[in-house]
Amino acid sequence: MVGEGKLFDPEKHFIICVNMPGSNYGSIQPLSVNPATNEPWYHDFPLFTTRDMIRMYQHLQQSLGIQKILIGIGGSMGGQQLLEWAIEAPELFEYIFPMATNALHSAWGRAFNASQRFCIEVDATWKERNPKAGLEGMKAARAVALISYRHYQTYQKTQLDTDDEQLEGFKSESYQRYQGEKLAGRFNAFSYVALSKSMDAHNVGRGRNGVLAALHRIKAKTLVIGIDSDILYPVSEQAYLAQNITGAKLAILHSLYAHDGFLLEIDQLEKLITDFIND
Repeated sequence: MVGEGKLFDPEKHFIICVNMPGSNYGSIQPLSVNPATNEPWYHDFPLFTTRDMIRMYQHLQQSLGIQKILIGIGGSMGGQQLLEWAIEAPELFEYIFPMATNALHSAWGRAFNASQRFCIEVDATWKERNPKAGLEGMKAARAVALISYRHYQTYQKTQLDTDDEQLEGFKSESYQRYQGEKLAGRFNAFSYVALSKSMDAHNVGRGRNGVLAALHRIKAKTLVIGIDSDILYPVSEQAYLAQNITGAKLAILHSLYAHDGFLLEIDQLEKLITDFIND
């Protein structure tokens, strides 16, 4: 979506992406050094809520001298943070596009996250204080997560075996294993656990007299985008946002790829956003 002639064109826009605290791509993570001990945080890394995260981004905004943001966009946990920010600073954004997200994390989503943490916790190395602790458990956790990101039809279309005589070694199994190995090459179990707990704690109503009062504070022009096949953040959650953010509209992305659709259905997404802005 970023590039010459695309929706976000560097010739026209200043484009800033922020990484969330806790991520090993970000400014601070569990493998960062705890100044109190001069050793990595590991299991002692503090909980950051999605609200804590956007308050960190506000420091970046202020240091860059930004007083107004034309478009805020984020999907999934990024969408959770976008809602928090638009509530915290109602005058900051002209437009916001929260995608495949919710006002508070669901019991269903928390159950998926807890199940992934259980996979890491049963890894015999997890209690060790070293960067590779829990990696085998994290591979299993990733396999659990993928099922929530996708859909029955996704696997039927992309991972179905066609040999009627086959008894083992199925494509879907090798795909799950491959995705776990791939993640282990670029991530760590400490960040995985920390971010899942941050997501579980998401609730825009905390300390604001409830979710409805919080959503009513948003003033940005809002298009909430849901994905028709998403089982992790079902469309009912985006419909709730659209119904309770003043003037908001709801758009539905049609995708075989369920929750991951907002990462893949770029043409549809660009059209929805462009049409909303033009209208």
